[in-house]
Amino acid sequence: MLSKRTQYALKAVGYLASKHGSGPILISEIAGRKNIPLKFLENILLELKQKGLLLSKKGKGGGYYLAFDPSDITMATVIRMVEGPIAMLSCVSLNFYKKCEDCNEEVCSLRQNMAEARDAVLKVLENKSLAQLADKGSAADTPA
Repeated sequence: MLSKRTQYALKAVGYLASKHGSGPILISEIAGRKNIPLKFLENILLELKQKGLLLSKKGKGGGYYLAFDPSDITMATVIRMVEGPIAMLSCVSLNFYKKCEDCNEEVCSLRQNMAEARDAVLKVLENKSLAQLADKGSAADTPA
């Protein structure tokens, strides 16, 4: 299950993807449009900036914007930046692997099944770009 932090990050970058090429977007605009607590969003966006996904501009006309074209950024990339591993067990993680202390990985059926689940999830997340996550002008996420 994705944490609230990761859900907010995906909503925010989806919004930034929909505004790509329009210049920096104010944090308050993103927070208002996506119904994300401002202080929480500030921390998320700062983290994504530190990890190279976002750029920012200070002062008048300032805000955040994507460092890359939205079609070049996958949902998997964002989730890993915020959440860490996508795999449900550390012993099947591709980027955050850690051996389980209490099992033999070669015969562990739990590991084999969780690796299959990881592969299925990754197939979707690595093939979905922020361009596909970008807001399409839906009123569902906009405050009334």
